[in-house]
Amino acid sequence: MKPSNSSAEFGKLPDGTAVHQFTLTNKEGMVARFITFGATLTELWVPDAQGKTADVVLGFDNLTGYLEQSPYFGAIIGRVANRIRAGRFTLDGHSYTLATNNGPNSLHGGIKGFDKVIWKAEPITVKGAAALQFTYRSPDGEEGYPGNLVVKVIYTLTEDNTLTIDYEARTDRPTPINLTNHSYWNLDASPSILDHELMLAADHFTPVDATLIPTGAITSVQGTPMDFTKPATIGSRIHQLQGEPGGYDHNYVLADKTSPMKLAARARGPQSGRILEIWTKQPGVQFYSGNFLDGSITGKHGRVYQKHAAFCLETQHFPDSVHHPNFPSTILRPGEVFGSSTVHKFLHIEKGVGRREDLPGA
Repeated sequence: MKPSNSSAEFGKLPDGTAVHQFTLTNKEGMVARFITFGATLTELWVPDAQGKTADVVLGFDNLTGYLEQSPYFGAIIGRVANRIRAGRFTLDGHSYTLATNNGPNSLHGGIKGFDKVIWKAEPITVKGAAALQFTYRSPDGEEGYPGNLVVKVIYTLTEDNTLTIDYEARTDRPTPINLTNHSYWNLDASPSILDHELMLAADHFTPVDATLIPTGAITSVQGTPMDFTKPATIGSRIHQLQGEPGGYDHNYVLADKTSPMKLAARARGPQSGRILEIWTKQPGVQFYSGNFLDGSITGKHGRVYQKHAAFCLETQHFPDSVHHPNFPSTILRPGEVFGSSTVHKFLHIEKGVGRREDLPGA
């Protein structure tokens, strides 16, 4: 199969605006599909060692699900991913008020964040690989944020079974920005990910309060159920978490502070042997174990998504950074270019690539 891309209509918004779906393929049989609503990854078919492909991301068969039910399945998140305390911040002496759409806090860009807008899509080629470029102009004042922000996101599917996401943004006024992709992963396409093995290349995390806002501390994971520096199953210590919403929903501080592109995580599906390796230029990764999935959502092929049906690994700057000077800054200023990349590399254990003994810390 030659690398290729194609498109088709996926549905229409209530106002009649068409939403299109684009498909990228590579010669190894991987297939990635995206829609212009939210620049969303809707499907990712990945082969195992026997060449059997499975769709390893959660989502919906039609547009209605993304409009009415989606907990950010596969979408690009912005202007600011994660939470901002009380939906307020001050920048250069000016105060800004955001929607509080997650209890007392603002979450994932507000009521109509980047996950709920129509992006312009253009099939392109990047170094011989099939790619898709999404662009969006966020106007000054959208969801309470200052400045006109022009965003570009490029998804590239390479011949060595990697899906790369490149982010770029420019602004005409100082503004916070924290872009990520919110895919829900299940490498076995199974009912639960608690038996998935996970390694996080992070020896610290940012503890949170009862509303999941960071306290400002940066705490060692050593000796706690937060420690994934050595591979462990997601469910092995989840019951030890105290006062948490039924699982993990925390920002991990990546240990490598020197490399521009650094290993963030490695996950393995025990049934299929598929391995997902994530590399990023971001300083953190939000590990979420699907705690708020509760069986109320029916996704692709009639599958009901129960608690822990998938996990998320959202590469990012730290949550609520606008209130924590000790966190890496999320402020973008005129004349600067925000740029970041995240690589999702897929391997399979039976070919001798990514064997358990090769996992860092094993």
